[in-house]
Amino acid sequence: MSDTGTPSPRGRLPLVRIGLWTLVAVAALVLVFVWALGFNRTSGYESTATEPYGTPFSLVDQNGEPVTEASLRGEPTAIFFGFTHCPDVCPTTLYELAGHKQALDERGEALRVVFVTVDPERDTPDILAQYVGSLGVDVTALTGEPQAVRQMLDGWGIHYSRVGEGESYTMDHTASVILLGSAGQFVGTIAYGENPDTAREKLQRLATL
Repeated sequence: MSDTGTPSPRGRLPLVRIGLWTLVAVAALVLVFVWALGFNRTSGYESTATEPYGTPFSLVDQNGEPVTEASLRGEPTAIFFGFTHCPDVCPTTLYELAGHKQALDERGEALRVVFVTVDPERDTPDILAQYVGSLGVDVTALTGEPQAVRQMLDGWGIHYSRVGEGESYTMDHTASVILLGSAGQFVGTIAYGENPDTAREKLQRLATL
């Protein structure tokens, strides 16, 4: 210490070193946090669930054939909920899924795509057959008695609500795609508008489960 009571240069040196090492440690922690966040957003989407997802249901497909929750087991499945009168979200999502499925089919990797209507009053099997028939790949479309459809949606945690009155009403609904492994277990989701490369990577990984 000098006569003035201020630290000497030699005395200040350890304090400077401590301060620098503190900054380095904080920066390292920030980098680790950022890396972990990015990892979770891209490759950390998988769930550790092993039990089949959702509740039991009994609906019909576009051919009028019965479909239950057990029908969604045996191969990886991507499920999207929407309605045929949807102006943008539904057709966009289904065409993207169809493109991803076609690419996987060409590689010999299985992926089942299922479209479940949230508007069973208008979406009959015939209507659904026309709707998914234009996609160019096999897509299973499900409908049924309104009460049965609503029970399925509620049991699977899907949001849906009617907007507007008369024949021109629309539906507000969950826009994410649910990903299920071959045992019916929940694996993750694909958000509407998600980066196509990220979505493709998720589906490629799903096809191996």
